[in-house]
Amino acid sequence: MSTTTDFVSELVRAANEVDKLTSFEITNLLSRSIATIFHLRKQAGIPSSGTPKDAIVVLREITNKPGSHTSAELAAAILSAADMIRTLYIVVESGVEIDIKTVR
Repeated sequence: MSTTTDFVSELVRAANEVDKLTSFEITNLLSRSIATIFHLRKQAGIPSSGTPKDAIVVLREITNKPGSHTSAELAAAILSAADMIRTLYIVVESGVEIDIKTVR
């Protein structure tokens, strides 16, 4: 397995045991997820929108205040990160190139 698939597995396990994790561990997992998603997006040619609806922005907000979220919300955020990483990894490994052009 690759380090990416190992990380996805780690995230899924963590989401299933979120009640056993400390705020520091959750913040660390989500921070690593954000960095991985950003890196994979860059490799795939997908720019970040930077809007409040951008998944990275949502994950950052949860990372900044993990104690203010329920266990279910934290588990959902971790699973969402795992899904994004898995999906982006498949896109990058498939060799598909994405070219996004802005219309002016």
